[in-house]
Amino acid sequence: MAVLKLHLEEFDEVDYELIAIHSSLEDFRLAYFINQKLPIILSRNKDEVAVTVKEGDAFFSKYTYEDEKTACNWSLIQNKNDIYITQKNTKQNLFLNSTDLISQKVFLISEHKKVDYFLKIENNASDINIENIVDQLKQIERISAVYSLIPENIKSKNNLIF
Repeated sequence: MAVLKLHLEEFDEVDYELIAIHSSLEDFRLAYFINQKLPIILSRNKDEVAVTVKEGDAFFSKYTYEDEKTACNWSLIQNKNDIYITQKNTKQNLFLNSTDLISQKVFLISEHKKVDYFLKIENNASDINIENIVDQLKQIERISAVYSLIPENIKSKNNLIF
């Protein structure tokens, strides 16, 4: 009987492009402006990206578009979100038995804490020019910075598998 070995490196291939977006816009407004500049139609996905951190479960909004002509999948993912933790007040004061609701900021990709959104382009065909997309996104007035990232350099790239 022959033995078949699978190497983990075979599954660790990155087949997507990643664009970082800095913007103060809400996610639905940013998706609207991206739809105006690019020939895509991003729409809100019911399934959010879930990530478990030490504080609890965090959920990040996701807008997707599937291009049937080129078989490309576009995803706009939120990088920053707040989770709320209940903490019991242990100080000796008037509010001894009260519980406090504390907001904590969590990140999808923690090594890029300044980035507000990621635009992920999967199954990228050779006819899509990433530099051209970045230039078109720079024309959106409320976006302060846009640049391409190398996914292989991201430590927490497993959070981008969804």
